[in-house]
Amino acid sequence: MTHATHEVTNQVPPLSGHDVAADPALLDALHRGGAGWAESEVHELGRLAGLTETQDLARQANENPPVLRTHDRYGHRIDEVEFHPAWHRLMETAVGHGLHAAPWRDERPGAHLARAAKMFVWNQAEAGHGCPISMTYAAVPALRRTPELAERFEPLLASPEYDFGLRAPEGKRGLIAGMSMTEKQGGSDVRSNTTTARPAGDGTYVLTGHKWFTSAPMSDLFLTLAQAPGGLSCFLLPRVLPDGTRNAMFLQRLKDKLGNRSNASAELEYDGAVGWLVGEEGRGVRTIIEMVNTTRLDCVVGSASGMRFGLTQATHHAAHRTAFGGYLVDQPLMRNVLADLAVESEAATTVAMHLAGTTGAFRRLALAVTKYWVCKRGPAHAAEALECLGGNGYIEDSGMPRLFRESPLMSIWEGSGNVAALDVLRAMGREPESVQAFFAELDTAKGSDRRLDAAVDALRADLSDTADVELRARRLVERMALALQGSLLVRFGHPAVADAFCASRLAGDWGIAFGTLPRGVDTGAIIERGLPKP
Repeated sequence: MTHATHEVTNQVPPLSGHDVAADPALLDALHRGGAGWAESEVHELGRLAGLTETQDLARQANENPPVLRTHDRYGHRIDEVEFHPAWHRLMETAVGHGLHAAPWRDERPGAHLARAAKMFVWNQAEAGHGCPISMTYAAVPALRRTPELAERFEPLLASPEYDFGLRAPEGKRGLIAGMSMTEKQGGSDVRSNTTTARPAGDGTYVLTGHKWFTSAPMSDLFLTLAQAPGGLSCFLLPRVLPDGTRNAMFLQRLKDKLGNRSNASAELEYDGAVGWLVGEEGRGVRTIIEMVNTTRLDCVVGSASGMRFGLTQATHHAAHRTAFGGYLVDQPLMRNVLADLAVESEAATTVAMHLAGTTGAFRRLALAVTKYWVCKRGPAHAAEALECLGGNGYIEDSGMPRLFRESPLMSIWEGSGNVAALDVLRAMGREPESVQAFFAELDTAKGSDRRLDAAVDALRADLSDTADVELRARRLVERMALALQGSLLVRFGHPAVADAFCASRLAGDWGIAFGTLPRGVDTGAIIERGLPKP
């Protein structure tokens, strides 16, 4: 018997069966950067990401987080991390589509941009497993500091086969890499690390110490830092040694994290672990910084991806939910909120994809600038997008709480806000040419919008003032990031999005919260770009 009190009305239909890659800002950037050849691959992933089956995998992977098994039933040390089958399904898709290290072996123009676009799309399905995928991608440039190690392991790191399990690396069909840098006494201050590395006399080193955060502890290979006789150095450690015995790397516990729950992070003990030197002794930070810079790009991509996911959920809900006599999407104040979220999302997507396709001094500086700002905007954007769904957004079933929990991670990973801001100051001091390259990029839009021109002129004046520069670092970096985003949107973005961005973020006709865009903004055109497409 059906009771009228249980009749369901005015609930939003599930968002599934759509193409996550049907994103104008993303696709425009793909073609602009010379990677248009990958559009069909990006759409393939986009359709997979939009499937109900994939959404179920994401839910299962987060509701059944990894479990650490330190010992078997007989008391033997095994240090295994068990994952739900849904996790492995997600990893298989990511590796099979080359989101890991495949672009390093792909000579087609735009290969790294194509990979960033795929990462952007697939992260919207489930972000946690993006961590080992990103680590694997970032390991290759660091490993190339020692060509014999790169020759030995890079083909397996770039393999399109996901081969989970504890076996000797060179006996597997494909490898995943992790990273183990920070220690409990230092965190981001890695020069205070106390883990030691003693030459064994056979070309290897023996490592002893404790690591506070080890990303993706079930990986096959790890890049880590330790104090060698010549100073802080970078090492590559396998979980299983070439002879098939387990390396002396012992998992102490898994971290109980705010978000990123499908993925494992661990505390790790080295008790005579064997590793190979990467780069030169005493140059560990310089060596592993290649990995850090590459993962910073993925932090930006991850935050931009989360913003797009939140925007899509918010616009879908507003387009189907009625309140106070009409659809939410047609009500002026909600239109202001949605358009503001869309502007932030498109600005993040545009700069992330632009950086994915650039190199050199400009990228080194712009990446630190953008990592600070885009990742800092993620949590505020996620909270506002969640609120667009009202109480429904606060319920776990909606997927929005998972987005919200994940959103702070990108700003913390590979250097929190202060670290990123101070890195910008250091980069400008060490490489003055990077500042010239940065302004050369901004100047390509000169004369296109008076508000952008005024912001760039003011930024030049601000950067010439070196008084209390560390105290002002966040403010300076924020203005650099906004100027860069504005320049890209004016040159390449939709006119309505560029106009709204310049009016609000650059000219200051804006409040503090989202939904405070000025009158005259074309909210209809902006919101239309944020609606999910079949």
